[in-house]
Amino acid sequence: MVGIVADLKRRLFRWQSDGTAPLRLAQRRIFILPTRAGLLFAAALLAMLTGAINYNLALGHALVFLLVGLALLGMVHAFRNLHGLVITPGRCDPVFAGDVAYFPLHLASERNTPRLALELRAGDESRSVAAAVAAHGLSDIAVPVASVRRGWLDLPRTRLATSYPLGLFVAWSYLQPSMRCLVYPRPLATPLPPQQPATRSGDRHGDGGQEDFSGFRERQPADSPRHVAWKASARDAGQRPLLVKEFAGGAQTELQLDWSLTPEAAAPETRIATLAGWVMAAAAADACYGLRLPGQVILPDSGDVHRHRCLEALAFFHA
Repeated sequence: MVGIVADLKRRLFRWQSDGTAPLRLAQRRIFILPTRAGLLFAAALLAMLTGAINYNLALGHALVFLLVGLALLGMVHAFRNLHGLVITPGRCDPVFAGDVAYFPLHLASERNTPRLALELRAGDESRSVAAAVAAHGLSDIAVPVASVRRGWLDLPRTRLATSYPLGLFVAWSYLQPSMRCLVYPRPLATPLPPQQPATRSGDRHGDGGQEDFSGFRERQPADSPRHVAWKASARDAGQRPLLVKEFAGGAQTELQLDWSLTPEAAAPETRIATLAGWVMAAAAADACYGLRLPGQVILPDSGDVHRHRCLEALAFFHA
């Protein structure tokens, strides 16, 4: 029985093509039922009709039939408010575990009249998103879904509904596009490990294997204390941050964010969160850093693309 229901849902609510192409809401995808207000309205009409029959009131009959006609007109408009609407999936930006992921959907209308009072709700989420599409217009909607764990987060079945214009009937359709969001591990703020010297060019010169001295710069959180120019910093003590020596073209320092540097007694998820915190701190300091995991090594680099690579590796890592 469960298999039959699942197969029926798959046939009724499946997306066109591969789940990424635009979907046009046709008649077979739209369902409609009376709301609670609609049921109360129907009960009131039944009572009015009973009174009109008992007392033979012609105006009572006319009023009941007029109200029934208005209700049926509202049902037709509720259906038309969804019929022909075109939904196109967008691209979801990565989030950190515990944050809310927003799945973008583009709603387009080819009608001469606007589509009002639309509501989208994903899965069992308590929050819904209100939307409206102008005549021959386009509306961008972000459907919120709470993320719990790292990895891929799929967009659950989303309900698009409307009770426009009278609220007596609700028309709805189920959407299930092939959309997913990358969830990074939640970073844990801990001090960065010390930097390691790494030669980026030819022969080394000068003190400590570094080339010619080129000047000073302000110390960043990722810089090791042993690279601080203590004498130069002491001249302006208390007036500006510590200074770090820079050398022209020679050895640079880089961070090696290694799995073995995390506390061995900690749980795997805590160690992953620690590495994620180091990645974020190193990226904020514009440091050159690499990531070393059991079975995977990402060479030192910097920039947003490199940060994404490291966090993505942590999102799918299994200790």
